[in-house]
Amino acid sequence: MRLDDVRVLDLTRLLPGPYATQLLADMGADVVKVEDTGAGDYARHTPPVTERGTGALFDSVNRGKRSVAIDLKSDAGREAFMELAAGADVVFEQFRPGVVDRLGVDYDSVREVNDEVVYCSLSGYGNSGPYRERAGHDLNYVGVAGLLDMTRNGEDDAPRVPGYQIGDLGGGLFAAFSIVSALLSRELGNGGGEYIDVSMTDVVASFSQSVAYEALAGEDPRPGGTALTGQYPWYDVYQCADGQYITLGALEPEFWQAFCEEVGREEWVGEHMSGDPDRRAALREGLEELFAERTREEWLAELSDGTMTGPVLTPAEAFEHDQLSERVVKRPADAPPRVGFPAMGTDVPTDTDESVPGHGEHTAAVLREAGLDDDEVESLLDSGAVS
Repeated sequence: MRLDDVRVLDLTRLLPGPYATQLLADMGADVVKVEDTGAGDYARHTPPVTERGTGALFDSVNRGKRSVAIDLKSDAGREAFMELAAGADVVFEQFRPGVVDRLGVDYDSVREVNDEVVYCSLSGYGNSGPYRERAGHDLNYVGVAGLLDMTRNGEDDAPRVPGYQIGDLGGGLFAAFSIVSALLSRELGNGGGEYIDVSMTDVVASFSQSVAYEALAGEDPRPGGTALTGQYPWYDVYQCADGQYITLGALEPEFWQAFCEEVGREEWVGEHMSGDPDRRAALREGLEELFAERTREEWLAELSDGTMTGPVLTPAEAFEHDQLSERVVKRPADAPPRVGFPAMGTDVPTDTDESVPGHGEHTAAVLREAGLDDDEVESLLDSGAVS
């Protein structure tokens, strides 16, 4: 899982694209962050702010990258970008559809200088369809994709804003997957460069597999009324005596039986997968009363690994938990902690670059690497086309 010697020109900002390229950077890719010569990536200035004076979000998803500042609206800036694109493996943009065409850095233009390039466009709704030019954020995408409707306990409740940006992060993850797949295809000799169009809304819709069959068949799955959204009392969330919550996910008979035996309710074993709403309601009431007898920690201490139970943790609790702390929370000695690459393996880089680039910190160096001499770099800097 190493991407050493792969160079990515990253035109994205805020969360979706930078999350994707952070994954690529963690795998060893040389990610060159292309920012404008003004304020740069908006996330640099978005609260909360770290001790470095930059936005915490920016620091979280831009480690190990290099930053160049280029004015793509100027002819000289566009030419400088094309010099970089000529030697890149990947160009990745996150503008609204049509913007790269107006700037002259679209796929066809880049392909003229590099026909082997993998060019990925990530946007809210993709480059086709009636919403293609519609502005949006994560909440809009999960609303259109059907997810937001399913966040409710029932139809009488209002939809709940998800705690994490599912469209942004899912879109970023799928973009990274698509880029790596395209690079592999190129290396396997299945073609040269290619264009990839990723819609964050499409990706969220792809997450609907557990309800998609019914929805596509003309039915309309209802929140709180499907197997994995609260229909079954053996797959739900319950409040404990201390006001904390615990999850119960005993879908399989053996796990349900193990749970019933451990809590001394063997009479419940036969209720599993009952189709009678009244029996399910009575079982749910019994489970609510049961879990209310003890605190979350008391239940976790008593229930074994085979009961399909677990705690509902706050983000702070989650990152301090031994499970996440051991695997995904990185605590480098010379940098603030962050959530790292979410996979482990025999050849997954572990010694990642934790530095955060300053705005335009690497402009001159990257331009020189692209073949420009000192006079050309100085001329670009003096003209304001780069900074």
